[in-house]
Amino acid sequence: MRAYVVNEWVHPSQLKLVNDAPEPIATGLDEILVDVYSSALNFFDILQAQGKYQVKPQFPFTLGAEFAGKVARGSPIPKGCPYKSGDRIFGSAQGCFADRVTIKWQAVNPLPDNLTFDQGAGLYITWPTSYEALVGRAELKPGEWVLVNAAAGGVGIAAVQLAKALGATVIAAAGSQSKLDICKKYGGADYTVNYTVKDWQKEVLRMTSGRGVDIVYDPVGQIAESLKCIAFKGRALVIGFAAGQIEKLPLNLVLLKNITVMGLHWGLYTHKQPSRIPVVWKELLELLASGRVKPVIYDRIFSLNEVTIGLDALEKRETWGKVIVRIKDEEQSVVAKL
Repeated sequence: MRAYVVNEWVHPSQLKLVNDAPEPIATGLDEILVDVYSSALNFFDILQAQGKYQVKPQFPFTLGAEFAGKVARGSPIPKGCPYKSGDRIFGSAQGCFADRVTIKWQAVNPLPDNLTFDQGAGLYITWPTSYEALVGRAELKPGEWVLVNAAAGGVGIAAVQLAKALGATVIAAAGSQSKLDICKKYGGADYTVNYTVKDWQKEVLRMTSGRGVDIVYDPVGQIAESLKCIAFKGRALVIGFAAGQIEKLPLNLVLLKNITVMGLHWGLYTHKQPSRIPVVWKELLELLASGRVKPVIYDRIFSLNEVTIGLDALEKRETWGKVIVRIKDEEQSVVAKL
């Protein structure tokens, strides 16, 4: 089996695709075996390969955390599992940069018929993060203004689309004109602003007639700068620190503007609020199936032997949307059976 196996902490540029990785075996009571058709690249893959991420699997392990594929032929079907061999699914498991992976069936969802494997591969982490942040934490209401930082990235472009679908006016912020164009073209942002330009917050205030935005969605580490253009009683969502620095916030602004600063760590819901997970997925899958929102993927699809090239592009912030690796495609697999 082909896979990117990590035997020691290294930068992902040093990893090599092996062709003789051990086949995964579904041994747990709840596990199924999945043929991976597409996988998504995440920034934390770069960190995990180096031992800099909070999840540190035992060596050797296979890199990659998100996939879309099919329940493999011959996979065990545990009691209570609603899936059967050949069903199209997406989910998250350690080891997705490989031909096959095992996963607990509770950690997958059915892939909507109107989505491809490439589109489905990047859903499982990005979309519920953005949805729960906006809906569950910030309690977004129709007619509110939302500023999305790093809006051309994976979680950012999803947040732009979701906020629009939920009735907000969206300002997409990014660091180049080409990425701002992506936010307009694929995300449907109402306005855009380049946050590398000095005093960019004044432009946001101009757009909002001096009022400021109701919600700031920030996956990059720009909360402090964004507080200069947040409205009275605004809500600031801390999603991550992709820029690499953990911020120190000026709490005087939080006090003077009656601001609420809140975090969202979607992975924690499994342990702290598991009842919320199916609610979020039900609402998200309905939105995706309706076509009101649509996964945005980078215009270069990488092959499995190009994973390190894709991670390099992601690390250099050359990409937008979700970066996808196509491991096999359906047409080829059909031909192979003839």
